[in-house]
Amino acid sequence: MNYLFTSESVSEGHPDKVADQISDAILDEFLSQDPESKVACETFCTSGLVLVGGEVRSEKAYVDIQETVRKVIRKIGYTKPEYHFDADSCGIISTIHEQSADINRGVVRADEMSQGAGDQGMMFGYACRDTEEYMPLALSLSHRLLRILTDIRKEAGSPMPYLRPDAKSQFTIEFSGKHQPIRVHTIVLSTQHDEFEAPEFLDAARGDADEAMRLRIEQDVKTIVLPRLIASLPTKTAALFRGDHILHVNPTGKFVIGGPAGDTGLTGRKIIVDTYGGRGAHGGGAFSGKDPSKVDRSAAYAARWIAKNLVAAGVADECLVQLAYAIGVAEPVSIFIDTYGSAHVAAKEGSGISDLRGEATDAYIASKVRELFDLRPAAIVERFGLKNPIYEPTAAYGHMGREPYVAKVDVRMPDGSMGKKDVQFFGWEKLDVVEEIKKSFDL
Repeated sequence: MNYLFTSESVSEGHPDKVADQISDAILDEFLSQDPESKVACETFCTSGLVLVGGEVRSEKAYVDIQETVRKVIRKIGYTKPEYHFDADSCGIISTIHEQSADINRGVVRADEMSQGAGDQGMMFGYACRDTEEYMPLALSLSHRLLRILTDIRKEAGSPMPYLRPDAKSQFTIEFSGKHQPIRVHTIVLSTQHDEFEAPEFLDAARGDADEAMRLRIEQDVKTIVLPRLIASLPTKTAALFRGDHILHVNPTGKFVIGGPAGDTGLTGRKIIVDTYGGRGAHGGGAFSGKDPSKVDRSAAYAARWIAKNLVAAGVADECLVQLAYAIGVAEPVSIFIDTYGSAHVAAKEGSGISDLRGEATDAYIASKVRELFDLRPAAIVERFGLKNPIYEPTAAYGHMGREPYVAKVDVRMPDGSMGKKDVQFFGWEKLDVVEEIKKSFDL
C-alpha cells in the first residue's frame, strides 16, 4: 500500500538559520586564527537585536563579534530598515565567557589521539537510495527549492524583485509499499515578500491587495521557481513531477513581516532540517557554533560518512548508524546499525554473530564498521580536517547531502601571519571508502 512522507526546509533568512549562521561564522573566525580553539557559541536574534553567548577557550584568537555578526546578516540580505532587522542598525550584545576547565581537562590530552569526547550522547547518520547524493527525497527537494528561490532573490534583475530573505518549503512524496518514490504529492512554499500591492483605500481594499500579492507570488512560483527546480534535477527525479501535485503558496495569504522581526531565532532549533528531514533518527544534539571536539557535531558527520559509503558500496539500500560516547572517553561506547531489512550481506561463519533466520545481520555490519573505521574524536577531526574554518556554509540548506569541495580560506600561518590555505568542505560526503568496504564484505 502506498504511503506519504513529508519533510521541510527553511531558508538562510529564517530566524533560526540566521542564528545558526552567526554561531558558525564566529566559530570559523576562532578556528581561522587558532585551530585549537574550543567554542560553544549560541545566538539569539529578534527584532533589532542579536545576543551572542557561550564558552570559548583560545590562546591566540581575537574575534570582533560585532563585525562578524553584521557581515553574516548583510550576506543573508537583511539590509533594509523596513525589515526591522538589518545589518547596520541592529543591536549586538556578546556574553561569551571562558570554557569550563572541568570540561577542558577531559578533552585536551598530551596524546592527541587519546582526546576524549567533549560530551556524552548518541549521534546518528543515515543514507538511502532516494537520490544521487543518498539523501531522503522529500528533504533534498525542500532544500533545493529554497536554494533556487534564494538565487532568484539575489540575482541582478530578479524576476521576483519583491522577495525577502525568510522562507520555508515542504515536500510530501508518495511512496510505494516497497519504499520507492512514485510522485510529488504536495508542495508548500511560504516566502517573505515586500508590500508590493497597495490598496485603493486605506483599509477597505486591503484584503483584495493581499490576495493580489499572493496570486502574483503563486504564479511566479509556478512559472519561474518550479521550472528551474525541475530542470536542475536528474531525469528520474524530475519525472516525479507529474503535474498533478497540490501546491500551497503563502497559504496564510500574506508574509511581509518575517525573519527575526517576525519570530525569535535560536541556534540549534532546526536539527531535523539540518540532518535527514525526519527519516532515520536524531540524537538531539545541534551542530552550529560547536567546535569539532563536541561529538554532537563531529561524530554525526562521521556517522553520515559511514552510512553513505555503506549504501554506495552495496552493503544495504538504506542504513542508519548510531554512535555513542562518554565524556572524556575516546572510543565510542557503542556502534549500532539498522538497515531496515535492506542489507545485501550476511554474517560470515566464524564471526561469532549468529543469524538464526539465515538473513543478513545488522550486528555483523556493526562489527565490521568497528574494524574498518577509527571513530575516536581526534581521528574523526583529522580525517575531515575539522579544525579548519569550514562551518558557516553548513549552517543553511543542510549539513548532509552537500557536494564536497576544496576552497581557499584565511588562516593563521606558522609564522603568525594570516594567509590562504586550501581546505576541504563537506569531507564527510566523500565516497572515499567504498572500495575498502566492498573488499571487507566480499562485494
